[in-house]
Amino acid sequence: MSDNVTLRLAEMRELSETILMDNGFNEDHARSITDIMYACQQDDCHSHGLHRLLMCVESIKSGRIDGTAVPTITDAGPSVVRANANKGMSLLALQAALPQLIEKAKKNGIAALAINNCYHFSALWPEVEKLSEAGLAAIAMVPSHAWVAPAGGTRGTLGTNPLAFSWPRRGKHPFTFDFATSQFARGEVELYRRAGKALPEGVAIDKNGKPTTDAEAAMNGAMLTFGGYKGSALSIMIELLAGPLIDDLTSKESMDFAEGKPEAPYHGEILIAIDPNLLSGGKAVANDERAERLFADIIDQGARLPSQRRYVAREHNMKRDAIEIPRTLYEELLTLRKS
Repeated sequence: MSDNVTLRLAEMRELSETILMDNGFNEDHARSITDIMYACQQDDCHSHGLHRLLMCVESIKSGRIDGTAVPTITDAGPSVVRANANKGMSLLALQAALPQLIEKAKKNGIAALAINNCYHFSALWPEVEKLSEAGLAAIAMVPSHAWVAPAGGTRGTLGTNPLAFSWPRRGKHPFTFDFATSQFARGEVELYRRAGKALPEGVAIDKNGKPTTDAEAAMNGAMLTFGGYKGSALSIMIELLAGPLIDDLTSKESMDFAEGKPEAPYHGEILIAIDPNLLSGGKAVANDERAERLFADIIDQGARLPSQRRYVAREHNMKRDAIEIPRTLYEELLTLRKS
């Protein structure tokens, strides 16, 4: 018997939506959550694909997340949109607010979206790529739980604090990156733990502040930022921009709010959308050519652009109309299905 299970893309979507609705999410939330996991799984981003259904179900079972919450969207200024998720998952609020964010960015050159009072579990690159599809450059940031020690520290204070960026390209996939400011995303550590694999050196410390390659010890201790003090400074910046700046929680406050329950982090998110046409004085086409020369020179050296492997995986999986997930995960997901 194979260690993997093959699912058609439609089967993957149906499985995800059914599990979510069986466990308390309404249809709107189930679809918005599935859209993101579907995109990740299609791109072979396993740590943020169907694996995240486990966290979604755990989160709603905690009794505090509202699976039927209707987001409140507020026009907060010429270049500001605020979306109150009202203790629901962030993705429905994002979906509802994106049209206003795009409109404001194209009118004013730059606009920001603050999503507040949301539970968050998902990758950021599908979000910024949606803005690139509208011709905008985009940045997104979130805190998480205090799973990460600052450089020189011995305990978790910072979140994994991902930063995502996307640059639109004419007739091509956008230039996109999305990475945690920790050495590993929390989901990656969990995948290592589930597989019984040792972590690389320098990724985590145990509960006593000592270096460890044991994923279980890392889950009970703290992860480390990439790049030492540089990654740590970036992580602190994200804490501030996606926390106090938008009147929401830091990773430490998010963890305290959870009270030890196994739920998705509760905090805020900031997205910034930028119109290359207005910012370049109407010379977007000429400057797009300059950007392409930069990309071409990088590739000519034998280097690769971020997300190139994702796009190859996406095209492969779309062509064969299927994805593969570990059989153990599939069997675990089936136990969550009630209909």
